[in-house]
Amino acid sequence: MAIEVGTRAPGFELSDQHGTPVKLSDHRGKKIVLIFYPLAFTGVCGGELDAIRDEFLADMPEDVEVLTISIDSIFAHRAWADQKGYTFPLLSDFWPHGQVARAYGVFDEEKGFAERGTFVIDGEGVVRWRVVNPISQARDIAEYRKVLAELP
Repeated sequence: MAIEVGTRAPGFELSDQHGTPVKLSDHRGKKIVLIFYPLAFTGVCGGELDAIRDEFLADMPEDVEVLTISIDSIFAHRAWADQKGYTFPLLSDFWPHGQVARAYGVFDEEKGFAERGTFVIDGEGVVRWRVVNPISQARDIAEYRKVLAELP
């Protein structure tokens, strides 16, 4: 079941590419751009995360955090982050397989990975915006900026 705008974001704790646990609740008070992507080392996903690295992080407000999630292992995330220079958290929803993606309603049961879902969560933990793009369609970073600018 999809998480709707105006509802509390499901909490989670996942490990990043360094094996460090990251809890959504640890980011209270910050606006979160939560990005689910299908798989590391793929063209569209790489292009999107390159844009986050090159375009979005450079002028991101201090009260905004980016968290990305896929079903890849922390080891795959580490190799990809090292190769591509990603310094933001790449969180592993590896086991239980896709549990967080399921909680957000973006797990594709047939394919076994997360859909291309994005959620903007306010400092109180409430979902203020969501979009799910087709697997083959990259997201538009300008939308993130617009939505964040409209939040208090």
